[in-house]
Amino acid sequence: MRSSIACLFALLLTACGSAWNDPYPAADKGKNILYSAFTDRPKHLDPVQSYSEDEITFTAQIYEPPLQYHYLKRPYELVAATVEALPQPRYLDARGRPLPDSADVASIAFTDYVIALKPDIRYQPHPAFARAPGGDYAYHALTAEQLAGINVLSDFVLRDSRELTAEDYVYGLKRLAHPRLHSPIFGLMDDYVLGLGDFAQRLKAEKDKPWIDLREYRLEGAEVIDRYRYRIRVKGKYPQFLYWLAMPFFAPMPWEADKFHSQPGMAEKNLTLDWYPIGTGPYMLTENNPNARMVLERNPNFRHDTYPCEGEAEDREAGLLKDCGKTLPFIDKAVFTREKEQIPYWNKFLQGYYDASGISSDAFDQAVQVNAGEVTLSDDMRAQGIVLTTSVATSSMYMGFNWLDPLVGGSDPKTAETARKLRQAISLAIDQEEYISIFQNGRGVAAQGPIPPGIFGHREGAAGINPEMYDWVDGHPRRKPIAEAKRLLAEAGWPNGRNAATGEPLVINLDTTATGVGAKARIDWLNKQFAKIDAQLVVRSTDYNRFQEKVRKGAVQLFYFGWNADYPDPENFLFLLHGKQGKVKDSGENAANYQNPEYDRLFEQVKAMENGAPRQELIDRMTQILRHDAPWVWGFHPKDYTLRHVWLTNRKPSKVGHNTLKYQRVDAALREQRRAEWNRPVLWPLLAIALVLGAAIWPAWRGYRRRETATAR
Repeated sequence: MRSSIACLFALLLTACGSAWNDPYPAADKGKNILYSAFTDRPKHLDPVQSYSEDEITFTAQIYEPPLQYHYLKRPYELVAATVEALPQPRYLDARGRPLPDSADVASIAFTDYVIALKPDIRYQPHPAFARAPGGDYAYHALTAEQLAGINVLSDFVLRDSRELTAEDYVYGLKRLAHPRLHSPIFGLMDDYVLGLGDFAQRLKAEKDKPWIDLREYRLEGAEVIDRYRYRIRVKGKYPQFLYWLAMPFFAPMPWEADKFHSQPGMAEKNLTLDWYPIGTGPYMLTENNPNARMVLERNPNFRHDTYPCEGEAEDREAGLLKDCGKTLPFIDKAVFTREKEQIPYWNKFLQGYYDASGISSDAFDQAVQVNAGEVTLSDDMRAQGIVLTTSVATSSMYMGFNWLDPLVGGSDPKTAETARKLRQAISLAIDQEEYISIFQNGRGVAAQGPIPPGIFGHREGAAGINPEMYDWVDGHPRRKPIAEAKRLLAEAGWPNGRNAATGEPLVINLDTTATGVGAKARIDWLNKQFAKIDAQLVVRSTDYNRFQEKVRKGAVQLFYFGWNADYPDPENFLFLLHGKQGKVKDSGENAANYQNPEYDRLFEQVKAMENGAPRQELIDRMTQILRHDAPWVWGFHPKDYTLRHVWLTNRKPSKVGHNTLKYQRVDAALREQRRAEWNRPVLWPLLAIALVLGAAIWPAWRGYRRRETATAR
């Protein structure tokens, strides 16, 4: 017994100072690794199919479209990525003759963009490029026997690389029209890229082929000029097209990789471009287990790139310019662990096992404190050296009315005016400021229209309020009283929430995907908002796929939706209410199916204009139309609150530019020190338990030894 207790003491003393709860391998201690988490598994990593936030976290670090956003400058500014310089538009008439830059928009039939690549950019190592000793591609004609022992990409022994060429970008663009890929932006790009629709029709005849060699098919709107230059021709004048050239949809795709992954038997093993992206970016995906862990590692072939030397005025004070001119990337590896619940995510962040974190509603009071409207970190967070960053997201959250609905819609001229007043009454009754305070912990700005702060066209101050919903009082917007909502409701034919002719109650149906913790509280709050105008709300909760189907068919009345900016231009928000983007009729992004001829006419002008006073004037008129028609309940623009540990630097929030990992830096030594301090094993309970057990066992052990001794005698 004495020896057992001595062993226990030795074990406890040996463990002092080491973290028993460390979730990472001991071999990774002190290494230049960023640790993060993700909650939703990525579904598509193929650049022409991927179109969600949880996917671009990975794809933006791997693929390199021609352009990118300056990491530090705000408003967002496009800069070159793999190209020599930003391509300049060259305007042509209907006969292909050059036009001056000052040409009238109506005379511009086409716009050419000639894109010139930097030389000596190389792809990550990949088996698609590997060659056998005889010079043929080693893995382009695999047999079933050869694939039998292959389960993941790393099982292929041979790897190689090659230089990025203009043909790769043209090949990647052609894949938008591939009959088996169903790119979410094909319909939109068909409106702009010359000949894309016809190109797609030609490819349909080849859809049953295992691999379609897109090099053999000509696309009028995308042409290779030489090894490093290619031309894209778009219809008319569309200045926003440059923003699309900063998105993974326009990333290059080497034909070798497309052929390699299209071989029979590959899809059954998830050996596809949707599972294994290939690019020239700073990182490559080396582990893909979307239910547990995703790992990005430095691309050994990444081109020379440097940290920016310019930014906003406050960036220098924030230490964001210390690495000016230094070679990127700084981090060798990024490990992303899937966390399905917020509490484990938050606790691991506090323990130092995640380098950064958002703030859930449950953890808000623990993380920050609000004094006189000013948000600061709590004392506990400051004591840990945690840093808070806040920014208004380029996003709009809203509730949409279905324009095709006979009650709340505006498509019927006979009821358009009464329906408008009904929509305005409901919009007034839903107190967005109260919602932001209760359910967003104050993290949001009440929307006055569709365009969020930080995007050209957004107005601040008295000039930016929605006069249909707000008054400007003492330098601040004040929501109109509920009496105004009741007046509008009565004029709409629903006095006191009853039909003036039949006496039937006013019932509004809301479709939502809201479930889980907090959903009931939000629904209860919404019911109270409608009760203020004596209306009844029926909430129809459903799963996401069913909800999307109902929206597509127009089988909704009122619904929750939101939009994050694809690119920092007002057109990216105004098009959400463009008549030609109607969800039911045209399968577009106008989920409300809103249509107003004047608004549509102005939109066609605005989308082709450069930023400036004339464009702002038209945007103001469009916003005025929307405020009056009220196709949305103007919700809010979220405020992003992010936390990071002091050892993670060069981190600036961005909702538009996503290839941000290469700029960030980790002080791994400081992280190990803090982790050790915060995760020291608490050993005295184990010692106390051991002593109690020893005291309980000792008399029995002594009695046993006495009996053994007596028997021996």
